[in-house]
Order: sequence, then C-alpha cells, then structure tokens
Amino acid sequence: MKVEFAPLNIPLARRLQTAAVLQWVLSFLLLAQVCIGIIVILIIYNCWFLYVPYMIWLYFDWSTPEQGGRRSKWVRSWTVWKYFKDYFPIHLIKTWDLDPSHNYIFGFHPHGVLVAGAFGNFCTNYSDFEELFPGLTTYLHVLPFWFRCPLFREYLMSSGSVSVSKKSVSHVLSKEEGGNISVIVLGGAEESLDAHPGKFTLFIRQRKGFVKIALTHGASLVPVFSFGENELFKQVNNPEGSWLRTVQEKLQKVMGFALPLFHARGIFQYNFGLMPYRKPIHTVGPT
Repeated sequence: MKVEFAPLNIPLARRLQTAAVLQWVLSFLLLAQVCIGIIVILIIYNCWFLYVPYMIWLYFDWSTPEQGGRRSKWVRSWTVWKYFKDYFPIHLIKTWDLDPSHNYIFGFHPHGVLVAGAFGNFCTNYSDFEELFPGLTTYLHVLPFWFRCPLFREYLMSSGSVSVSKKSVSHVLSKEEGGNISVIVLGGAEESLDAHPGKFTLFIRQRKGFVKIALTHGASLVPVFSFGENELFKQVNNPEGSWLRTVQEKLQKVMGFALPLFHARGIFQYNFGLMPYRKPIHTVGPT
C-alpha cells in the first residue's frame, strides 16, 4: 500500500488543529489510565502527603458528578478547543428557538465512535451555542464509569460533563426556573458499534427511561442529529452475529462501554492511524 504523506508546506493553523485533535483522542483513549497510574505510583512511593488528602477529598466529593458537576469556564475556553472545532470543522445549526424558562433533554444521535460533535458543541465555549440559545446551559451526560477514575474525573467535569445516571439527569432537570439542558447520547455504547461511514443505525426503541424522567420533571424532549459523525472513522467490519460483534457485545455488558475497533488517518500521513478524518460535522437541533 502506497503511503500518502502530508505535504511539508501545510499552514500553521492546520498543524495546530491536528495537534488539538490528537490530544483529544489521546485523552479519550489514555488519560484515565494515566491518571490511575499516577495514583498507583504515589502509593507505591508512599507520597502520602499527596494522595491521602486527595482520597479524603474524593470520598466527600464522590457524588458531585450526579449533582451538576463542576464545570470550569477557563477550561472550556482553552484555545485548543477552537482549533479542535476548526479541524473538522464542527457547526451547530438552530432550527427553532427554545424558551430559557424551561428545561430540556437533547436526545443526541448518532453516537459515532468518539462523539466529537457532542463534545465540540456542548463541552467547549467555541461553538455558537451561547449565541443561538441564550440563557440555556448544557450538561453532557456520560457513563458513570469515567467518574470513578481519580484525577480524570476532575478534568472531565471541568468540561461540563456529568453522569448519565437517573439521579444526575433528574438533578439537572429539577431547576425550577429552567434554563438547563441534559444532553444524552441515547444510542450509547451499542450505537457506537454500528458507527460506519455512510450508515445510520440508531438505538432508540430500547431507550425509554429518559422519556419517563422528562415527564416527571416537565422537561421538553428535543431531537438533535449530528450529520457527519459516522464519517470520522472507519471501523473493522462487525456485522450482527459475527464473532467480533459477539465479543464486543459481551465486553460491553461486562464493562459498561463498547470497544469499537476503529481507524482513520495518521498524524503525518493519510492512510492509517487513529486521527479522525477531516469531515465536516453539522449538528442540527432542535429538529
């Protein structure tokens, strides 16, 4: 296979965009493990003055991801997220006004492999969300598993992410004066296993819990669709009934998250790697 290398005269802005997305992919795949490794090293070398205070604080802070999290405007405004958004690029398109005196659930589809559209639009301050939907605050709900990872949980919450548990969603939607939006990627881990270019397979029939929560709190349901999400990566062929799909589904049931075998382009060449393709993402909502 002939390798197509990136030209040397690529503009600096595009190189910065690639670096921004590279750190995001590595953070998604490796940062939790690195954070756990740091804690283990501190314990092995008996750096008690560092890990003991943190563990004590973690004990009392354990439920924060289910109580609105702890977003950081500073982290959400890092310049790296601007370059991240411009890499694809990511666009948010509004089709209807939303009353900021109400609470909403954004039912986001499709999951894709790494949910780049949801992160770029709802976890950074470089999308057009604040201009398009003034007076509203988004909370992206992710698997509770990630908030059990020490240190990593702090970084994750700083983006505005919270747990996808029933308690967490109820907390966001319980704001009496309104103005909160729970962004739930409804297809979840199962949908990621069907994230193939040119194909949309949505998992929603089995997802009814969010409807019950919306009815309980009087929140409005808003469908949101991210066109281009499934075009970012290629996934190893895993049709229903194949041995690979069977293994992936069993692992997903045990661990709570899926392990899609994906690939796309590289950093300095375009043939193979874990960098997403430069494909535009158009997130449309409410639809």
